[in-house]
Amino acid sequence: QGFTLIEILVVMAIIAMLAIMVAPNIFNQQAGAMRDVALSEISTLEGALDTYRLDVGEYPDSLEGLEEDDTNGARWNGPYLRRGVPNDPWDNPYAYESNGREFTLLSYGADGDRGGEGDDADISL
Repeated sequence: QGFTLIEILVVMAIIAMLAIMVAPNIFNQQAGAMRDVALSEISTLEGALDTYRLDVGEYPDSLEGLEEDDTNGARWNGPYLRRGVPNDPWDNPYAYESNGREFTLLSYGADGDRGGEGDDADISL
């Protein structure tokens, strides 16, 4: 009646081996999902930036221009985002640079630093 200590240890060992085999797949899916979220947010931000440019005639100096009038009222018709400027999925601000005529917008990835490979690679459209 009941289980012996050996049987319990064997079952625990099997469960541990299954967990070791499954864990990497779960973490890879999470990293892929975070990358997808970053791409979606970048796409939304680019749409808002294009709308800003249609209204004002040039891109804003910073992403905050999508939330607050940085033009002294010159045709600004915002805010251009419903929930404000988001941080990337790793809670870092998106990197944005503009000269008024064009812009670059990207996430520095999981490590928050320019460059990198794999999960740490920069993300842009």
